This record gives sequence, structure tokens and C-alpha cells, in this order.
Amino acid sequence: MAEPPGAPHRTTGSTLLHPLSALLGIPLDQVRLRAAPGAAGPGGILSAGPWRQGCHAVPAQGPREQRGEPAINFVACQLFALLAAFWFRIYLSPSHASSAVRHAFATLFGIYFAVFCFGWYSIHLFVLVMMNYGIMNMASIPNIHRYSFVVAMGYLTLCHISRIYIFHYGILTTDFSGPLMIITQKITTLACQLHDGIGRQAEELTAEQNRLAVKSRPSLLEYLSYLLNFMSIIAGPCSNYKDYIAFIEGRHVHMKLLEVNWKQKGYDRLPDPSPTGAVMYKLCITLVSLILFLTLTKNFPMAYIIDDEFLDKTPFLSRLAYLYVVTQAAKPKYYFAWTLGLQKTCLFQQSDFDLFCFDIAADAVNNAAGYGFSGVDEKGTFRWDLLSNLNIWNIETATSFKMYIENWNIQTAAWLKRVCYDRAPWYPTALTFILSALWHGIYPGYYFTFLTGILITLAARAIRNNCRHYFLWSVPLKIAYDVVTWAVTQLAVCYTVAPFVMLAVEPTIKFYKSVYFHMHILSILVLLLLPIRPQTHSVRRAQNQATLNSIKSKDK
Repeated sequence: MAEPPGAPHRTTGSTLLHPLSALLGIPLDQVRLRAAPGAAGPGGILSAGPWRQGCHAVPAQGPREQRGEPAINFVACQLFALLAAFWFRIYLSPSHASSAVRHAFATLFGIYFAVFCFGWYSIHLFVLVMMNYGIMNMASIPNIHRYSFVVAMGYLTLCHISRIYIFHYGILTTDFSGPLMIITQKITTLACQLHDGIGRQAEELTAEQNRLAVKSRPSLLEYLSYLLNFMSIIAGPCSNYKDYIAFIEGRHVHMKLLEVNWKQKGYDRLPDPSPTGAVMYKLCITLVSLILFLTLTKNFPMAYIIDDEFLDKTPFLSRLAYLYVVTQAAKPKYYFAWTLGLQKTCLFQQSDFDLFCFDIAADAVNNAAGYGFSGVDEKGTFRWDLLSNLNIWNIETATSFKMYIENWNIQTAAWLKRVCYDRAPWYPTALTFILSALWHGIYPGYYFTFLTGILITLAARAIRNNCRHYFLWSVPLKIAYDVVTWAVTQLAVCYTVAPFVMLAVEPTIKFYKSVYFHMHILSILVLLLLPIRPQTHSVRRAQNQATLNSIKSKDK
């Protein structure tokens, strides 16, 4: 049976702010989330019981809406984190406080935020952090990245299984899994960079690996601060350990200016950059995205693409057109989320209420604290996009599947490249997509999305390598090529991400049947007809060495 209507709402986190939620008109015991079509499997929809521990079957004929996790704690934490970040930058700047004080403040506030939001479930975050600290100090350097990866991904997967299949399959909730996913990224990133810095020769590293390599094991305080700081504990994103330590120690701005050779661009002295303008700009982006969401997104539901009446009455090309429109209409809420936050890291998983209540101020929080500076552009304008999670212009104008992926969820794409793609001895593309699916969770829809992504990526690469050079000698041909590849890229993305929404097998297959599996078939034909040259580890190593030698020669 479902939870009785009169039962009090319970949460895993603090109830201190529940009266505020009522004052704001957000009654926590009435927050509703709609289960994805078919997500509960045969027999009906699953309803979470008290404390979100346990579930009860509800007849399929009953309501398809279930209670959601309270949002007010996440809103409060991220808003408070934004204010604390400004205070941190002004009153605990490197000129006013030691690195140890800055580390301690960031860590203690982060731990408090985690406990406030997740209650006893926050223990999962601390267990994973401490297990991997033991590995980092006891494991041999040649194996430190392997052990850390297996433990972190294994623990995350176990939590995904228990959270989804034991507690609330198909019910889209916000819980500790989002922060756990970010911590997993940070743990594996640090382990790989530590392995690069101590266990490998410079000649074996790419230019990026050489720049980010960590030369010594961090102290416990540095380690905890990197993983649990208040700026990213709730909403991320993942950042590099070396960048974070430079920020805490006050070397961040100078280091980034050196990386972009700012003196060679004619700047002898630069004022201390202020992040206020960047924070305000990102707030404006979120406001525009919010308006677009309220006026556009809700009018084009994604679930309509598998509606029986829609499929019966709509021709194939019109279905493709609607698929594109509904995907475009869904983007503003993700632009909102990733400009200000990244609590739920899945592409199309959140409910509308989750999205606007939980994804507050991640990129802006880091910038407000003074973290995220990436240098200056050609005009001398300060750039604060080191931790940005998307590039809207590059997404909307992408002419290749690869370009689209690299500009959507940027920090996760960078993590996948650094821990998997650059290190895989063979089939790096396939292994990277599989890791991405495993990291996101264990819903079947995720694996449909990423396995489809493998096919489309390889096919797009084959077309580009074999055909693109024929269109470069003429401006009209190049324009025509770009227009066609842009249209195909946008449709391919729509086709690929649809299962991410549907989660389950049945609606996914229904969708693919409705569009005749056309992208799968075309991709397979391309791979069969056009030659492909898979990059092996040795080939990439030779290219990396050439790049490193080129950089060294320029330095001389």
C-alpha cells in the first residue's frame, strides 16, 4: 500500500526550514514527481514509503505521481553558499588567512551542508572519501589510480543499485547520489593525476597530463577540502586538484595568466580580477533560461513522442521535426541548471520542480569565491569559465557529434577524457561511453543512449575523415557541408538522448520502432562502407610525444 494521505512528510535532511517552505508556498508534503513512462516495469508504479526507504506497488490504474524529496534544504544551502563564497573571497582571502584556515573553513561548511541536506545518508559521502584516502596513502603508485577507480566506481554503482531498484525505481528523486557522483569524479581525477606526477615519466604524458600532474600525496586536510568544500559538495562541478590548491593558496590567478602567456599579449600588469561581473552575467543567463522554460518547455512534453495517438496520426518526417522541437524546448532548463548548478547530473532525468529548486548557484558559487578564473581573452577581458559546464553557442552551432558532446556537460566530458579516453589501451571511444553510462546510473535507458552514442560517434568520425576534405576547396561547398552536418548533428543528438528520458526498455524500443531505428541503420552502413582507423594507445602516445616536443621547442 502507498503511504497514508495523512502521514507526515519525512526527509533525510534537516526539517529546520520546513516552515519557510510553507511560507513560500512550497508545501513539501505535496511536491509531486511524475514517474517516467514504463519506468516501474510490469505491475504498476512504485511509491516510496517513509524516509524513502522501501517501496510499495501501486496499481497501474492509479495516479502516476509520487511524493518528491523536499527541495527547500538544497535551495537554502546553495543560496547561503553563494553569500558565504563572497564572504570567503573578501574576508578569508589568501592575504588575510592562511591556507590551512581556508581549507578548514571550506571543509567544515561543506560537511555541514551535506549533513543538513542528506542527514544520515551523507555517511555514504564520508565513507567513500575515507576509503579512498586510505588507498591513496597505502597503495603503490603504479596501482593507485586502478584501486581508486575500482573502489569509487564500485561503491557508486552499489549505491545506484540500492537507491533505484530497492528504494524507488522509476521515481525521480534528489538524494545523495548527485554529490556522490561528483566526489567519484574528483577521487578518480586526483588518483590519475597523482599517478601521472609520481609514477610516470614526462615523456609518457600529454601536455595536459603534464600540466595537471600532482607531484606529492596531499595531506588529509587538503584532501578533505578538495572533495568536500562547500562550493561544490552539493552541486559540483568536478575540478582539478592542482587548480583547487592553487586557488586556496592564492596562486590561481597568476598561474592561469602564465598559462595563457599574458605578458606576450602586451599586458605587463593586470588588476586583481573581480568575479562579480561573471556572477551577475550567469545570473542573467539563468533568468532568461527560466523565462524560456516557463513559456516554452512545458508546452512541448517529451513523453508525447511515444503517445499512441501521436504516432498513429503523425508522419515520419513530422515526428522527427517534433523530436527536434521538443529537445530544443527542453534545453533552457538545462542551461539554467548548469549555469547555476549541477545537483542532478543526468541529462534528462530531473523533474521540473527538482531542476529549479536544486540546481542553484554551483558555477556562480565557485566564481563568487574567486575560483574559476581561466585567463584573459584577446581584448583583455577576464574569463571566468574554468568550471563552466556548457557553451551555449557551440552547442547550438555544433556541426559534429563530438563538438556537441564537448560543449554539453563540459566538466564531466573532461573527466571522462582524462580518466578513460586518454588512458584506454584500445577502443577508447566505446570504453568512454560505457563508463559514462555506468557513472550516470543503472537504468536501461542510459545504456541505450550511450551505446547508440558509440555508433553515431564512430560513424560521424568515419564520414568526417573520408568526406570532409572534398568540401573545403570551395566556400559554397563548405557552407553546404556545414549546414548539412549541423542538421544531422542536431537530429542525431535528439535521437540519442530520448532513451535517457524514458529510462526503461519498453518505451525506448517503442520510440526507436516509431522512427525505424534509422540512425542505428545509417551508422552501421557507414561503418561497413567507409574505412575507419581506430586509434591505438601507441598511436596516441606518439602524437602526445610530438605535441610535448613541440611545446618544449617553443619554450626554448
